[in-house]
Amino acid sequence: MVKASSSVDLVEAERSVRSLLTALGADPDSDGLRHTPRRVAGAYAELLTARDFTLTTFPNDEGYDELVLARDVPFHSLCQHHLLPFVGVAHVGYLPGERILGLSKLARVVEMFARGLQTQERLTQQASDWLEEHLKPRGVGVVVEAEHLCMSLRGVQARGAKTLTSALHGLVRDDARTRQEFVALTGLWR
Repeated sequence: MVKASSSVDLVEAERSVRSLLTALGADPDSDGLRHTPRRVAGAYAELLTARDFTLTTFPNDEGYDELVLARDVPFHSLCQHHLLPFVGVAHVGYLPGERILGLSKLARVVEMFARGLQTQERLTQQASDWLEEHLKPRGVGVVVEAEHLCMSLRGVQARGAKTLTSALHGLVRDDARTRQEFVALTGLWR
């Protein structure tokens, strides 16, 4: 079982949201804002807490040795710099070794690392490193595409701009044909 942990102090978060509303010139006791501190604290707790899951692997009895890829795995995370969401998809693949993974676990790994204050670069690296460590495949590839609201709603306001990051291990990194196949299967060359 992979245990997710939440260190959100709901009482302190609610108090802090109330203070933030006051600092922003709003009246937290008004009808429309009376329950906002509780709601915001609960929303952040949910956004920052991944669900527990059991890492399910199976013997690779058939000796499957081609890429396994989950494409367009949706995720959302919070930018650690502005506390605004970034939303996108991850493409997660691996070349099986002695074991194969329950397919839903590829999405669970992405969620586990997305549920925190994050940078896209770190999220990408953490997911690939975790799969490398726990699955021991012959190769791993993770590509993450996301739109960052801190970039599209403020500052440059580049709506629709997507950021791509990648982390490759083993044969997905070192073998040019495998790397090319992985990138082609992700659909990034559309």
